[in-house]
Amino acid sequence: MTAVALLHPGVPPKAVDAFRLISPELSVVSDLASHKQTKAALVFGGDGTVHRHLPALHKYKIPTLVVPVGSGNDFAKSLGIMNKSVALQAWKRFCVAGDNVRKIDLGVVRSGEEETLFGCVAGIGLDADANRLANGMPAWLRAWGGYVVAAVWALARFRPVAFKVAAGDRTIGREGFFVAVGNAHRYGGGMKITPQAEVDDGLLDICFVGRMAKLKVLCALPTLPFGAHIRLKEVEYFRSGPVRIEAERPLEVYADGEYVCRTPVEIGLLPQAMPMITPGG
Repeated sequence: MTAVALLHPGVPPKAVDAFRLISPELSVVSDLASHKQTKAALVFGGDGTVHRHLPALHKYKIPTLVVPVGSGNDFAKSLGIMNKSVALQAWKRFCVAGDNVRKIDLGVVRSGEEETLFGCVAGIGLDADANRLANGMPAWLRAWGGYVVAAVWALARFRPVAFKVAAGDRTIGREGFFVAVGNAHRYGGGMKITPQAEVDDGLLDICFVGRMAKLKVLCALPTLPFGAHIRLKEVEYFRSGPVRIEAERPLEVYADGEYVCRTPVEIGLLPQAMPMITPGG
């Protein structure tokens, strides 16, 4: 079976060896432009690596396995791929039986004529600022709580902003710290910001964090890995179709940990848009 591996620049080619033992025709490539007919693709890296290859993977509808060897790996873990060993078992099952492909939704950020796909979460406001700071940290620090450290730094200087969040017949118009729009339930190395999100339910999960004392925000940060923040009275959480987000001042938009654009934006969903190789059927 023809298959290709796409590697983060920091991942050595020998990382593919164990997978090549199962499928000897597996080859390392730099992109998919010349490999449109391949039967499967393996992405060795984290959320940023997946994000960079997402347009081509979606365009060619190639069954894809994410091997989580990045700093965050939230996309892979949202699919139940917790480590490289689980990915290897999923690859073996795919090569033998081929019955573990799951079609998932993809989010899409629209700004003017530009569209950017994402798999996990798009964030605007405080969490986007934290994302920018975290991206400047060493990989080892990002993997060990770097996002929380960055969030504390960002919180110290962030000023709440007036948002307008419009989704269907629901509109939020008040000051807040950030809006997170989730296709998957986690980002930032395990922060369950949209804890009820499912990657194949055809809906976006919206988490709006309204204005509150910064000390309260700080105390809420340790609850993010458990998704308990949605119980706060200042937090509005709901599911919807496309959502339009505006702010009184231009705010950066990050998706899958990568800078996308500035507000205003519309964030939508592409249902059943991408076939993923997963541990289960």
